[in-house]
Amino acid sequence: MIAFIKMHGLGNDCVIIDARDTPVALSAGQIRRIADRRRGVGCDQLALLQPPRDGKADVFVRFFNADGSESAACGNGTRCIAAHLMQASGSKRITLETQAGLLPAHIGAQGLVAVDMGVPGLGWRDVPLAREMDTAMLDLSAGPHDAPAAVGMGNPHCIFFVADAEAVDLAVLGPAVENHPLFPDRTNVEFIEVLGENRLRMRVWERGAGITQACGSGACAAVVAAARRAKCGRKAEVVLDGGSLFIEWQADDHVLMSGPVAVAFSGTIDDIAGVA
Repeated sequence: MIAFIKMHGLGNDCVIIDARDTPVALSAGQIRRIADRRRGVGCDQLALLQPPRDGKADVFVRFFNADGSESAACGNGTRCIAAHLMQASGSKRITLETQAGLLPAHIGAQGLVAVDMGVPGLGWRDVPLAREMDTAMLDLSAGPHDAPAAVGMGNPHCIFFVADAEAVDLAVLGPAVENHPLFPDRTNVEFIEVLGENRLRMRVWERGAGITQACGSGACAAVVAAARRAKCGRKAEVVLDGGSLFIEWQADDHVLMSGPVAVAFSGTIDDIAGVA
């Protein structure tokens, strides 16, 4: 039996399994079963907590998408884990180690959980792309939308700026862009409508998960891309289907993300032993 806690950031939900004391090995099939919203717990991402490898970190986290593939980073998942561990320890600061590097987190203003997502990758190899291209404006189109930006936030993002985010056929365009040959590791896809100088509306298709209510790393990528294209400042509110995240691309180039988190429920998993 495997104990878990399910949390979410703005509806972007994550199943957290603490394997620091007792190792847990899950196959891609088992992760898909846990993520299944009818036969399992249901989630956009699964996070496996392990002992830290870096002496500066409190925990090492591996993230997996709902399709069983591994992701180096998950912004909302990081905030959920940080909140969970800080509450357990009574601390207001914690550092998580991920495949994307060390991510410091803390409790910010009004109880919002903030995480430093690091420096965005703006080179074509950093995203990564399949070939050299200006990441501020890609030679790519999706339906009537073209010239997106690309940003690496520990995972790849492709950001389209549109006149009306609500009118985008996300279920059709999202998977087409996710699997485009330009992205060798596939990509997350964001469609952004500029609502004001420091306010963006975002809808997202997540790599390996599909349409989700929020994407933390995607919100970070959106503000970076919008600031590079002079569509907003370096500090903005990103309005997602599940609520708002607050992003600041700081002077040191690190991207700080703040927002609420919540616990959905906890339990145990005991019916996946035979799942390949």
